[in-house]
Amino acid sequence: MQKFNATKELAALINAHQEALLSYWRMKVRELPAAKSLDKPTLNDHIPVLLKELAAALALADDEAIITQVTEGSSTTHGLQRLENGFEVEEVVAEYNILRNCIHELAEKYDVILVGSAVQFLNNTLDAAIATAIKAYVMQQALDTQRRREDYLAFIAHDLRTPLNAIILSSQLLERVCLQGDPSVDRINRSLKTLQRNAGYLTTQINKILEENINLETETGIKLECRRFDLWPLVESLLQDLHPVAGSGSTNIVNNVPEDLVVFADASLLRRVFQNLIANAIRHTPNGEIIISANQIDALVECAVTDNGSGISEDRIGQVFEKLETESMNLSDMGLGLTICKTFIDAHGGTIRVNSEIGKGARFYFTLPDAEH
Repeated sequence: MQKFNATKELAALINAHQEALLSYWRMKVRELPAAKSLDKPTLNDHIPVLLKELAAALALADDEAIITQVTEGSSTTHGLQRLENGFEVEEVVAEYNILRNCIHELAEKYDVILVGSAVQFLNNTLDAAIATAIKAYVMQQALDTQRRREDYLAFIAHDLRTPLNAIILSSQLLERVCLQGDPSVDRINRSLKTLQRNAGYLTTQINKILEENINLETETGIKLECRRFDLWPLVESLLQDLHPVAGSGSTNIVNNVPEDLVVFADASLLRRVFQNLIANAIRHTPNGEIIISANQIDALVECAVTDNGSGISEDRIGQVFEKLETESMNLSDMGLGLTICKTFIDAHGGTIRVNSEIGKGARFYFTLPDAEH
């Protein structure tokens, strides 16, 4: 009877002092790195519900009922929320253990003696809650990792298409030149260099795919290798590589980037952003003009790819960067490229937007931190 009275007394104590218990718990939990910036509702999350479940489970004073009460309760949702909040798994365990200590201090303050079975019931309840939350956390984390891996491979595979098209078109040009007996050595040399650059780029990307398949540890996000570099040569080199693709549609591409403009970014990812935006513009601007520009705006560098092509309808312009939107499009349309662009620009801490009207072309523009910031 004593253990039953102790657990019921603790259950009543938790119900009576829930707000004070929560306030004290929040103060302690805010010492965890991931919890410092969370507002009160986010920090609380499902803990108030857990306390009610805990009190109900303690009032039953039955191990099997306790496990059922907690594992079917709020801990699963809480574990998923903490993953979204950026908690490490150790921090999830820590916040439950902090709650355990807070309850012990509350019992001590009101002279409720927690020994023997009473302690066992409390620990069983919280341990079950921890196990349930961690299981949900880890399973979702594994699913997120798999999704990022699939997205990463999809991004790489998508970006292989543009240089591959350049290789194919360059080889076709070489074939025509040879068949026609054109003595222009310079044209042949330029095409050969384009083939070599794009073949090298393809080799690098394929190696990344192979490394990703071999390495079981996937990234939790995009790792940037930022440095200072001149933007004009990067754009100019890319335009030379894309010349066969643009030439097939008689599209004129102009590099209006200032030759002295320096950016601070990951050159490889930035090249892929421009590649996707320009390739997208080429597809929608046959016999038109594409202008690549950039300028300094306060602490940012704004880059833009502007065309006078077919444009984007008003009902789609707000969704062009969303993955679900791009996946629903035909591959010959905007495809996955704009999602890739947004992902890479977001990783740099920048923003990407588009202005467009049907029949009047489109202007895709994005920001990067400048070299001094």
